[in-house]
Amino acid sequence: MAQEIFPGRFTADTGRESVTVFLIGMRANRWWKIGKVARVASAMPTMLRHLATHPESGMLGCEQWFGRTTMLLSYWESPEHLRRFAADRDSPHLAPWRRFMKEVAGSGDIGVWHETYQVPASGIEVVYNGMPQFGLAKATSHVPVGPGTNTAKQRMGSSSAPHE
Repeated sequence: MAQEIFPGRFTADTGRESVTVFLIGMRANRWWKIGKVARVASAMPTMLRHLATHPESGMLGCEQWFGRTTMLLSYWESPEHLRRFAADRDSPHLAPWRRFMKEVAGSGDIGVWHETYQVPASGIEVVYNGMPQFGLAKATSHVPVGPGTNTAKQRMGSSSAPHE
């Protein structure tokens, strides 16, 4: 699938005071138990489709990497949005999580992990050079680097507030 490449330097304008960054993944500790790994992994596409069609859930965007350790990087409006999705009986997360805890957790066959970060906009620095829209810029706003955002120091100090 071809993606448009943006020559030059770009950054993200989050348009908000903070961003919640959520990393989640799983690791096939016993790869020969591929059936069990596939069952656990199959829950994520359903969750991502749900989140894509329910923007009120608060996920701004995501990127994924696949391998023995699989990882999803996602950006959320707030930690509250993320927790609400995780605990919502009507979302496609709670039932697979409970099934995992009952059938797989503690066996050592599959490892799961997650990390959550609440990042103030003034603490974010991103730059993309010769890339398709990606990461935080894809999840929020993909803008060219320009006056006030030319250096990493300038980008780290910027926020959604007007630049001085």
